Amino acid sequence: MTSDIKRLLLIIELQLDWGDPAAWQSRDFEILSQFIFDKTKVSLSESTLRRVWGRVEYKHLPSATTLDTLAKFAGFESWRGFLKKHSNETPIKSPPNKLIESPKPWVKTAWTAALLIIVVLAGFRVIKSFLTEKKTVNYKFSSQRLTGGIPNSVIFDYDAAGSTTDSVFIQQSWDPRTKTAVKRAGHQFTSVYFEPGFYQAKLLVGKTIVKEHKLMIPSEGWLGLIEDKPIPVYLSSGDFMHKDGLSVSVNTIKQKNMSLQPKPTTVRYYNVGNFEQVAVSDFEYNAVIKNDYRVGEAACQFSTVSLITDAGPIIIPLSVKGCVSELNLFSVDWVILGKTANLSGFGVDVSNWVKVSCRSTAKTIRYYVNDKQVFEFKLPAREVKIVGLAFSFQGTGSVKNIELKGAGKTVFKGF
Repeated sequence: MTSDIKRLLLIIELQLDWGDPAAWQSRDFEILSQFIFDKTKVSLSESTLRRVWGRVEYKHLPSATTLDTLAKFAGFESWRGFLKKHSNETPIKSPPNKLIESPKPWVKTAWTAALLIIVVLAGFRVIKSFLTEKKTVNYKFSSQRLTGGIPNSVIFDYDAAGSTTDSVFIQQSWDPRTKTAVKRAGHQFTSVYFEPGFYQAKLLVGKTIVKEHKLMIPSEGWLGLIEDKPIPVYLSSGDFMHKDGLSVSVNTIKQKNMSLQPKPTTVRYYNVGNFEQVAVSDFEYNAVIKNDYRVGEAACQFSTVSLITDAGPIIIPLSVKGCVSELNLFSVDWVILGKTANLSGFGVDVSNWVKVSCRSTAKTIRYYVNDKQVFEFKLPAREVKIVGLAFSFQGTGSVKNIELKGAGKTVFKGF
């Protein structure tokens, strides 16, 4: 079974022609997720793809849905259909520095060789058409924010008139659900961002991302909100900002006509784009938090302390000890799953004040809870900068003693 999965992944790697998958970065998995959704109409998350490609330690086999979707993306009817064509072959081993080795060691029959040649050539034709499209058409894509706060409408200026297809899209971020079709002959499109953050806006022609750029949506100081779809419930500063910290009461949530039962609300606090950017390679961050609600389905008291960067986020999860299996730690380009890693250090009595810290040391990011190191992970090789702070609480929660340092200098301090 495992060798069959490896063979399927290699076929996809050959079609993509992106080089050694061990060198793929967060952006590559985002793009692959988009490609898969466009072709199969099934969404496989970036974290799922990381697990399948072995970038996140995970001892279980992919689900049947994941295997079916990957097989369809590779051009097969289903996972079972792929197995029928490849069940008698020996495993394919991709060498470390090249995508295709001589077929002699692992191709047993002329039929198999012919099939693999067809797959490879088809993949090369697809990639060649993508590259030709990009080279011959002068695409343009830029954006302009209309305000300095939230909600924030963004005007996208684009030029895709030279495209050979009418399938032109603008996508707000990595999430394919934020993709909207636009007119090929058009030049402007306006979209609304309801939460602050750092986004990678994209211009797509067909399935190809032809242009993209970074887009920061700032907050005007601290922003508090209660999660709701499609538009969150925004809090006034008096609802959650106090001289001794950030907090919103259960009564305030109920006054906003938001129910805490049976499903608890999620309260979020943001501060984005209001301080000097800090390099992840040399930073220190501290905050003290408390989850103020533990009723019904909020028994786990899930809470997060986040640093928003111009790449992937740093998200430090907390819960009561019995729920740590459900936690996921995000460390810029990596996701560490509570299902397959020991995240027990992030399980604490969140009903009392908890100090959460992280700092970069040498080539690692170290994570601390109540001044005790509970995890560490490697720093990204490229330059990444912190641009914002965020907190979230299942139910509601409080924050105080916030401090962010860069190169030993205090850049932001609150409460």
